[in-house]
Amino acid sequence: MQERNRFKQSTSLYQRLNEEAQRRRKMAKSAHPGIERERFLRKARQAENASDIDEWLSSPGLRAPT
Repeated sequence: MQERNRFKQSTSLYQRLNEEAQRRRKMAKSAHPGIERERFLRKARQAENASDIDEWLSSPGLRAPT
């Protein structure tokens, strides 16, 4: 059986997702209006939503979002 290469992340998932969202928004600003820009913005929103969900899941008490 083949062994998996494992490594420990240096930053949290929340931080990585926020950095990805910022990077996508920056790319969208430099892109021409159209499908490509909309794709960057959609991916940025998805990363932001994922970071919100990660933050909610890792919070103590797991309160429902308001």
